[in-house]
Amino acid sequence: MSTPYTTRLAIPDVATYCHLRSVSGLSPKTAEAAARGLPNSLFAVQVLHGDEIVGMGRIIGDGGCFYQVVDIAVLPTHQGRGLGKLIMREIMRYIEQQVPASAYVSLIADGQAQELYAQFGFRHTAPKSVGMAIKR
Repeated sequence: MSTPYTTRLAIPDVATYCHLRSVSGLSPKTAEAAARGLPNSLFAVQVLHGDEIVGMGRIIGDGGCFYQVVDIAVLPTHQGRGLGKLIMREIMRYIEQQVPASAYVSLIADGQAQELYAQFGFRHTAPKSVGMAIKR
């Protein structure tokens, strides 16, 4: 990374969260949904370029048995600079230090993001189990 980036262990505000999700290609969330969900984060990391938040990632879950890595997002103009790895290193540090060994830690990988997550030990669960979702 030629340009300096810093991390901040904090939940993004609603506007930043919604912006990062939508411009990075993740499904958009309403401000109402974000305002409800963000305070329930177990862990969150932001990547800053100067004062601008250019990336984020979170962990959600019940704090004991189940954890899910979500919202890994980097602004398109900052992609390809190792920021996804930077976010995942912070997330893995939290997992290693705070998450019980018996906990189930999961994520849903979109497209080629699975290659990033594989570098951190995440593996496909199929055929033993498959991810499922309900769309409303």
